Amino acid sequence: MTLRGGGETGGIAFAGSITQRPGVSTPNAPLLSIVIVAYRSQAEIAGCLGSLPRTLLGRAVEVIVVDNSPGDGTGEVVRTQFSWVSYVAPGENLGFGRANNLGYARTQGDCVLFLNPDTICNEAALLRCLTRLQTEAGIGLITPRLELADGSMDLACRRGIPTLWDGFCRASGLAALFPRVGWFAGYNLTHLPVDGTYEVGAINGAFLLAPRPVLAAVAPDGRVFDERFFMYGDDLDLCIRVARAGRKIIYDGSVRITHLKGLSVAKEYEAMSRAIFDANREVYLKHFNPRGSAWVRWKYTAAFGAWKTVARWRAAWRGRSQVRPP
Repeated sequence: MTLRGGGETGGIAFAGSITQRPGVSTPNAPLLSIVIVAYRSQAEIAGCLGSLPRTLLGRAVEVIVVDNSPGDGTGEVVRTQFSWVSYVAPGENLGFGRANNLGYARTQGDCVLFLNPDTICNEAALLRCLTRLQTEAGIGLITPRLELADGSMDLACRRGIPTLWDGFCRASGLAALFPRVGWFAGYNLTHLPVDGTYEVGAINGAFLLAPRPVLAAVAPDGRVFDERFFMYGDDLDLCIRVARAGRKIIYDGSVRITHLKGLSVAKEYEAMSRAIFDANREVYLKHFNPRGSAWVRWKYTAAFGAWKTVARWRAAWRGRSQVRPP
């Protein structure tokens, strides 16, 4: 893939050798398309959309909101306060992946950002990430630092692909006890500088920015996300596929956005805490058990089952209604 600068404006332009979506003229297309899947998001959708620029580097930014919980008031907020946003109401909860695919099919931008509704963005972070896509052709996905409402880092925004040892360190508390030791912190990478930039195994589905040609390469049928995963696991699956296609997954901590994590699913803690581990188990079985080995299936089923049990027990003991995902 070849990228070139967009002239004096500094905009991103893709070289003519790259195949674009049918019917899309690159010079006239939006620079960036943002797909947001909303679920019970009435309280946070206005803050999210209000933080997004209408243009970047002199080119349009298009935003598509797919509402997985129509009738909860989210649609009214979007239609009345953000008429420039494309609003899609499928009439049912399609799940994270399927809804994102529906939104992606409506995009025209040179780059596509899959963004959570419980995020607050800023122009500096978007420009930094877009500029890196312009100048570093090997990047497949990129994210800025995600910070929680209290200013602490959302650890899920930069991750390794967890091994069984990483799972043990997380479940046993070793990763928390020795966050600066790489041997114990291989999953959340807490031994690396938060304000640095480097290649990682996976980033968070709350912010996934990619050049369109990369998405077209890993999802020629337009299904960027595997629709077998209803919720959770989608981001890990996509990161693995992009990396296997020879592209880098990049974390850039020099810029940050806010992630008001968990607002949409806090009321369904029991179901969601189980779904986190079950979905990631299925991702592992998809990518690391291609021959359908019964032994490998048993190994991952047992490992993720134990990890889930211990993590939920520790969360209950600490009085938290949140289980950190694998």
